[in-house]
Amino acid sequence: MTQQSSQSLAYVRTEMIPEQTPPITEVGIIKWIRENLFSGVLNSILTILSLFVIWTVLSHVVPWIFNGIWDAGSLKECREIRDATLGANASAACWAVLTERWNQLLFGFYPDHLYLRPVFAFLIFMFALTPVLFSDLPRKMLWLTIASPFIAYWLIWGGTIWGPLAVAAGFVLGAVAFQLLVRTAGTLAAVVLAIVVPILYWLFLAGPITSGLSSMLPIGIEAIDSKSLGGFMLAIIIGLAGIILSLPLGVLLALGRQSDLFIINKFSVGFIEIIRGVPLIVWLFTASLLLNYFLPPGTNFDLVLRVIIMVTLFSAAYIAEVVRGGLAALPKGQYEAADALGLDYWKSMRLIILPQALKISIPGIVNTFIGLFKDTTLVVFIGLLDPIGLSNAIRATTEWNGIYWELFAFIGFMFFIFCFGMGRYSMYLENKLRREHR
Repeated sequence: MTQQSSQSLAYVRTEMIPEQTPPITEVGIIKWIRENLFSGVLNSILTILSLFVIWTVLSHVVPWIFNGIWDAGSLKECREIRDATLGANASAACWAVLTERWNQLLFGFYPDHLYLRPVFAFLIFMFALTPVLFSDLPRKMLWLTIASPFIAYWLIWGGTIWGPLAVAAGFVLGAVAFQLLVRTAGTLAAVVLAIVVPILYWLFLAGPITSGLSSMLPIGIEAIDSKSLGGFMLAIIIGLAGIILSLPLGVLLALGRQSDLFIINKFSVGFIEIIRGVPLIVWLFTASLLLNYFLPPGTNFDLVLRVIIMVTLFSAAYIAEVVRGGLAALPKGQYEAADALGLDYWKSMRLIILPQALKISIPGIVNTFIGLFKDTTLVVFIGLLDPIGLSNAIRATTEWNGIYWELFAFIGFMFFIFCFGMGRYSMYLENKLRREHR
């Protein structure tokens, strides 16, 4: 039966058909274009319109950028060079304003011969942050992380070395007070005293101690007034200080808002709602004009420090709500598991609850930090010369009166670098934590 059926077949293939390449429309870039750009009539029309808009923008922007003039002393000279080389009314940017005024855009009115001090302070600070940002590095580097804010402050503002050391001593007193009281008076009382003791020390003892040590051992460098700070240096100082200080304060406010203790809960709720309910610019005016009325007579409270405090409090209120969302996203079983292990409140928060809540909150926290860094431009309204304020000052001069886009393009590019870096680190941290918990 089988032999008869096989003989009735006209042809039986005995070898495999050789592998052939797929159609060109089903692979590679052509497939992607066909499926994503020209998959239908509407999609094709939108693609063509989008390409037309992109071409129109690039045809104007690209020549303006690459035909730019870098060597000129004024806007008038830029236009004369453009007319002589490219023709009258040609599209060309006057980048010479950046080569002439880059130092002001970056450092404000900081003395020229001292530029290495803020640069060195920034490099030290960023190097000291690496063990915090990347957990694979040796933990011994955290000592440099703790010391770097005081080193950076001394390098930027200068003056006696005893000032930063006296401020650092306040944190040491707070840590000692916490260790002495945590076992006898309880954790809550220890935390409260660890905050109150340094504040009292800074208000009443730090100044006289600094003055006494400075008179006995005058060790220091050239002092720089805060009015000399400006440009991106000022934006980085306010932004980094606000970011670093607002995160722990925001976490404490989030925990306080969920606390069962009446006073702590209501204080946290009131603080968050009042701060969030008022625009940042109002708080900056408060720091600039009203804060001195609540200080003892004769107190000279630096304006940059007042702005940092207000920016920190403002950001902390938003961070608190972001962290509270992370805490609310955790299932109740995590809290019950911490109780089942016999952990007290602080240990359960430190070991179980907060690590998971902060992991969930990473996108919101970084988004708040990016917004905070960009909001540093608002300090121009209280007299501080941030990059926007310096661009206005540069455009007010006779040499560069009438120039706009070049300055704003440079400022926008610099802000993009910092904000893009924070966003990429956020993605790195999310991927790292996701892999660790698989």
